[in-house]
Amino acid sequence: MPSSVVDFMTAEFVPYMNQVLDQIEQPNLQEAMRYSLLAGGKRLRPRLFLAVLASFNHSLEAGLPVASAIEFVHTYSLIHDDLPAMDNDDLRRGKPTSHKQFGEAMAILAGDALLTDAFALVATSDYPDMVRAQMTAALSVGAGSHGMVAGQVRDMLGEHQQLSLPALTQLHQEKTGALLQAAMKMGLAAVDASERDKRALARFAAAFGLGFQIKDDILDATATTAELGKTANKDQAEAKNTFVRLLGLDGAKEALALQVTAADQALHEVSRPVPELNLILDYLK
Repeated sequence: MPSSVVDFMTAEFVPYMNQVLDQIEQPNLQEAMRYSLLAGGKRLRPRLFLAVLASFNHSLEAGLPVASAIEFVHTYSLIHDDLPAMDNDDLRRGKPTSHKQFGEAMAILAGDALLTDAFALVATSDYPDMVRAQMTAALSVGAGSHGMVAGQVRDMLGEHQQLSLPALTQLHQEKTGALLQAAMKMGLAAVDASERDKRALARFAAAFGLGFQIKDDILDATATTAELGKTANKDQAEAKNTFVRLLGLDGAKEALALQVTAADQALHEVSRPVPELNLILDYLK
């Protein structure tokens, strides 16, 4: 039995996603989906969902389809975000991006399939009907026109102009934070948490999501392409709105510290120990 969520994700989560992909009959599509889905990465969104289950002593095995669905949606967003019409990136996780490897049309279709198949994974999971409905709603809102897609639109429309701090914060609460918050909501739908715990964990997810983006902006400005696995300094080169561009590097670091403090305080308000969530927060420190 894996001793932690991280061990579980290595021993069970990745093999499970492989099994799901094995069922896809179209070999070209399967290859393109597998290429991006299993390319590695932090997998913080499914890990956040599983950490909630672990914190409330719920079965991690039962959560495998839903955790996979969250990663499917995140991977789709990366494939489409890298496309020439969007951010036009050549590298993702140290490898050629999907459209560089398979062509633009296949990359679009692989992303379409990952997004669509994600909802089948939630719908056919073993959770009760009401729980599955709540999870589906959370994933839809987090990924769609009220969340990640809305943030991407704000990002595109904001290029070559300087957004205010409130506008930049809203952009990234949607583009980056919304799916992280959805993962938290999906976990809470499955467990028996008090209203106080739900509020505290929702605050944690919001602070972590914004902190995650601030750290990403800092890394883009300070890390190398090899360290990032994607093109460094690309945000600056394309005049993207970032916390570093708006606040300066020191200001961005101060903003990150504020979000870490807020997330840490939220975890201290939860009525039980949440070591797996504390480990996720360590990523920002």
